[in-house]
Amino acid sequence: MLIVDVQDMLVPLVWRGEELAARIAALARRARAEGVPVIALRQIGAPGTDFDPASPGTRVSPLLGLEPVDTVVDKTATDSFYRTGLAGLLGDRGVDTVVLTGLATDYCVDATARSAQSHGLDVVLVGDGHAPSADGDPTTGLTAEQVIARHNLLLTTAIHPGGRLRVVPAAEVEFSA
Repeated sequence: MLIVDVQDMLVPLVWRGEELAARIAALARRARAEGVPVIALRQIGAPGTDFDPASPGTRVSPLLGLEPVDTVVDKTATDSFYRTGLAGLLGDRGVDTVVLTGLATDYCVDATARSAQSHGLDVVLVGDGHAPSADGDPTTGLTAEQVIARHNLLLTTAIHPGGRLRVVPAAEVEFSA
């Protein structure tokens, strides 16, 4: 299970952030109970920027209830696979399918979903397990709900090499180790 960028500074900025974090935390508990590894990605940047790794805002949100067995991987790009070693980490564990959740729908979740497929992984995108900015996309006039619906549709219909992607509501996600 991949949790993208659910960080202290971002949870308050996204659509229904605390509710989303609670839903993801429940999924993570289910994943662990099934022996599925939980990996949280954390966006970081250069010292002195908003994503300074030393800033308390960049820590993974405690609302997720991560446990010592979980892995946190720092990243510097929207694509969680870019220069992170994530592909190797998943390969070493024999992972062929990722359950994808996190922030933000139209940035890091989208980029990570596409990259996972390019790495030959199947993706189960949790349809109600990701969110954009609380105000959606004002430049296009899309509400947060519309951004989520649009990306759920686009990612399932895109022609992409490698694995396949399907959207599943959190309540219907099935884990298998």
